Amino acid sequence: MSMRSQLLKGVLEGCLLAVISNETVYGYELSKKLQDQGLEVSEGSIYPILLRLQKDDLIFGKMEKSPSGPNRKYYYITDKGREALVEFLYNWEAIKKPVDQLMGRKKG
Repeated sequence: MSMRSQLLKGVLEGCLLAVISNETVYGYELSKKLQDQGLEVSEGSIYPILLRLQKDDLIFGKMEKSPSGPNRKYYYITDKGREALVEFLYNWEAIKKPVDQLMGRKKG
């Protein structure tokens, strides 16, 4: 596994919560939104995380009619998921700032 993949794996849960907190999405659409931001993530990586997020009551899935094709499972964030996202963002900033400084990328 590449270093980039390992780093992404560590933050993917927070990224998924962030996308789902902004809009209701289904799995493939979620994958495309991450790709649109430059995060190459396979659907095979996303679905196990979605299952874990559901098990932890951070999101819930609901089958709904699709504008085209078969029904799709759309994901919604829960209040507990919003709290987890806030905690993720707090922890992300706590890690990001010192790492940026170590890498010589100080905010000025």
